Order: sequence, then structure tokens, then C-alpha cells
Amino acid sequence: MRRFFLIAILLIFSCDTGDLKVIMDIPMALYEVSGIEIDKKTGLIWMVNDSGNKPILYGLDLDGSIKREIKIKAKNRDWEDLTTDAEGTVYIGNFGNNDNDSENLSILKIHADSIASNKSEITPEVIRFNYPEQEKFPPKKKDRHFDCEAFFFFENNLYLFTKSRSPKEEGKTNLYLLPSKSGTYKAKLLDTFNTCDKSECWVTSADINENGDKLALLTENSVFVFSELNKKDFFKSKFKRYEFDYNSQKESVLFKNDSTLYIADEYLGTQGGNLYEFKIN
Repeated sequence: MRRFFLIAILLIFSCDTGDLKVIMDIPMALYEVSGIEIDKKTGLIWMVNDSGNKPILYGLDLDGSIKREIKIKAKNRDWEDLTTDAEGTVYIGNFGNNDNDSENLSILKIHADSIASNKSEITPEVIRFNYPEQEKFPPKKKDRHFDCEAFFFFENNLYLFTKSRSPKEEGKTNLYLLPSKSGTYKAKLLDTFNTCDKSECWVTSADINENGDKLALLTENSVFVFSELNKKDFFKSKFKRYEFDYNSQKESVLFKNDSTLYIADEYLGTQGGNLYEFKIN
């Protein structure tokens, strides 16, 4: 009877994740996972939590075991995404800005040699920036386009994709450019793209493949994949939207290879808290 009861409980709380293949049960230490990246030298998957959590960069293997914990000597104001360069330097996007009222936006840069030294604590370099188009903190609700949860490194620059908090333009994302060197900058507005008109179309993560010819923008219910990438004008490239048949709070996307994405979602009750594989054409 007890065995039957346990099986029944598992059936009740198990989730059909559809075309998202679960490959890792993310440990509870990362219950608000907001960014993932691969260390190409060690194979570890770097992960971070978002706002209010410990300022720790976690390194996991594909079994979900935490192999490294690096304390980053900076406040986790609102860590929202991760990216790396070819050398393995890690960049943490400390630029979450739900209320559009922050004047303290930054990206933390953790050099590859510091990571390779097996230090347990690292002081990062800091890339500070602002959006020149923002004049008030916060602006009127219709002008709240200055939250951000998505970026990647490409050709010595950082590309940021904003998240609109404007009630009538929730699917709008602005693309900004920043240098990848420490310093203080004004982000350069490059272009705008609209995913849809609903909050589930907020852009929550972004990545570019190793060859630099595919770009992925993640939302809660889909992923937009741009291919044959126009490197001077990303949004002029052809794209395909892949809709998910499993609803969860998806926060991170990463190219495993040209035909497969890694996607991570936060724990939400009995759902989420997984790393998935998702096939693309």
C-alpha cells in the first residue's frame, strides 16, 4: 500500500515537459537560476541565481553535482544572465531592473586565469553603464524599457537585449552594445525587435553559437532562433520561432551545438528547476 501511495504521488506531481528533454535536476541551491554557461576547458556548467541570493558562481557537472563554488566579491543586486568569451572569462549581467529605477547597472567580469587558479573568492572587474535614452528613474510606465535579463559576448563586445515593462509593449526588446572592457559607458542603442504583445514574450536570456551565425532569444513560452546571421544587423536575419508545449519560468538559454539548445528554468512550486535539451533545425 505504501509503495502504491508513493507511485501515486509521483504521478500527480510529475510533469510532461513535452519537447524539452530533462537532462539535469538543478540542485535547490540554484532554485532561482538565472544564467548558464559552459566552461569549454573543464566541461562544467556555470550557473548563478538572481537578485537577493548569495553572490556565488556555481560550477556543475551534467549529473547536477556542484563541483565548484566561487564567491564573487560583489553584491548580487540582480544577476540575470551569464556569457563567456573564447578564453573562458565569465561575464555576469548585474543589470536586472524590474522597476526601471536603478542607476547602478553593471556587468561583472571574472577573468579566466582567476577561475583556473581554483580560488574560492574572486574580485571581479566591473563594466558600469547606463541607457542614454533613460532620463527619469523610474520613467512613466509607458516608457519603461530599461529592464534587462539577456546578453552575450561577440567579437569583443557585449550585446544586451532589454525587457520591456511598458504595459502596451511587453514584447519589445531593445538591442544595446557595450565594450567588454572595464570602465563606465553609455550603452549604444542598435535596434528593436518585437516578440509579441504579452508578458510571456519577455526576453529572459540570449546566446550566440560558437560560429557566430545563429542567435537565440528565449522567452517563457518560446525561443526565437535567428540564422544566417547578419552580423551588422542581427534583426535583419531570417528567424524561426519555436513554441514550447510546457509552461514554466524559463530563464536561461545556451547553444550546446548548432542543432541543440540548453534551457534552464526556475523552481516554481512542484515544477521547473531543470536543465533541458531542446532541438532546433
